[in-house]
Amino acid sequence: MSASHSPSRLVSELEPLLQVNQVAKYYGERIGCEDISFTLWPGEVLGIVGESGSGKSTLLRCLAGLDTPSHGEVLFRHGGGMVDIFSLPEATRRAMMRTEWGIVHQNPRDGLRMDVSAGGNVGERLMDRGDRHFGAIRTSAGDWLSRVEIDKSRIDDRPRQFSGGMQQRLQIARVLVSEPRLVFMDEPTGGLDVSVQARLLDLLRVLVRDLGIAAVIVTHDLAVARLLTDRLMVMKDGHVVEQGLTDQVLDDPHHAYTQLLASAVLAA
Repeated sequence: MSASHSPSRLVSELEPLLQVNQVAKYYGERIGCEDISFTLWPGEVLGIVGESGSGKSTLLRCLAGLDTPSHGEVLFRHGGGMVDIFSLPEATRRAMMRTEWGIVHQNPRDGLRMDVSAGGNVGERLMDRGDRHFGAIRTSAGDWLSRVEIDKSRIDDRPRQFSGGMQQRLQIARVLVSEPRLVFMDEPTGGLDVSVQARLLDLLRVLVRDLGIAAVIVTHDLAVARLLTDRLMVMKDGHVVEQGLTDQVLDDPHHAYTQLLASAVLAA
């Protein structure tokens, strides 16, 4: 371990950041997800994979505080201990969603304010964190635009003037500028052409590694999971059918459904 780590930092790295206990979400008699339990550690990247309708996006929305589970706990390390995010007042939970964790949506329009400039979109997260110096906020916003490969000269342009790939990179800058401890990503490369996907994946891989953030990434693309994640959960019909280290799950799948997914990738 680096000598630059403080004792409190070392302790935090030895304790879980997120603890999920038997989370379930039902829509009437239909199962969205059921009996999901896992632990996420600081700096770890967890992938959740499965076909459409497998329950992975439902689970992500519960983890991110967007949907309330039908039962179960989502515990997040906050203030020196683990707190169930759904036991917190809604205002507190919403504030934490803007500072402690962030969400990268598949459609960047769901995560951006399209009528606000690119710099304003990034700067809003800094203001949520408590920053108040306009010049410093604008400088940080410009630096983050450059970091996600958007020219600083576009800082006053609206997101609607950007391509789909640029909008997604802007959304990533908006989420990461406040240095959240945890980021949720829902199909972050979905809907983009192959060349844009590759560029975005390289960018995400570098940013997640350099910032040391924990992340939960939902994707149907096993190539994305292999590139970005440390550990993998495979979902089918709302349940986790297999989990483990990403390379182990993809190279030696045990469950028939995982084998089918892996073989489909090899045949493509």
